[in-house]
Amino acid sequence: MDIKNGYHLLSTSDHQIRSALRQRLNKRYANAPHAVILEEFTLGRGSSRVDIVVVTNRLHGFELKSDRDTLRRLPDQISIYGSVLDRVTLVVGYQHAFEALNMVPEWWGVNLVAVGPRGGLRFSNARDPKDNPSPEKAALAGLLWRDEALRVLEWVDGAAGFRSKPRAAICARIAEVASADVLRSAVCHYLKHRKPWLSAGRQT
Repeated sequence: MDIKNGYHLLSTSDHQIRSALRQRLNKRYANAPHAVILEEFTLGRGSSRVDIVVVTNRLHGFELKSDRDTLRRLPDQISIYGSVLDRVTLVVGYQHAFEALNMVPEWWGVNLVAVGPRGGLRFSNARDPKDNPSPEKAALAGLLWRDEALRVLEWVDGAAGFRSKPRAAICARIAEVASADVLRSAVCHYLKHRKPWLSAGRQT
């Protein structure tokens, strides 16, 4: 059995990492009343789900890859997450660490996870996350529900002729007329104020 820094390199599981990371995030944002932590958040019109997203004045996604997972879906996730999220941190077991570090963009943060001798997890920061250099306004607008998107258009005086349009047309219009900062602020506001029991059903 390999040992690294006093920790046995046992296989990590998604459940272990998710539970431990959620505890760390709850503690980190305990004094941030306007932060909201969402799990299994849908992106890319339902084509992908990011494991955890922390919503403050921006969107910080956390993608989990345990030792028992594969990296098969990671290339598609890199593309989809990069269109929407402001920051991303990959939380990965040591088994996939080298390959993952070479796959993800430089602006992604990377945390390595190992199992301790008593079953606890140790997180090691391999790389800090940076701001996404090229988010896409159209993809970000796509996170809004129709009524939310229409309100954003009203705020930026772009709703004329679009009040009866479908959501896709409204979101496309937002991408044309709203600034990135205004759009990001609106998306974060609505994500933080949706009723939790509605989120899973309506965000797709």
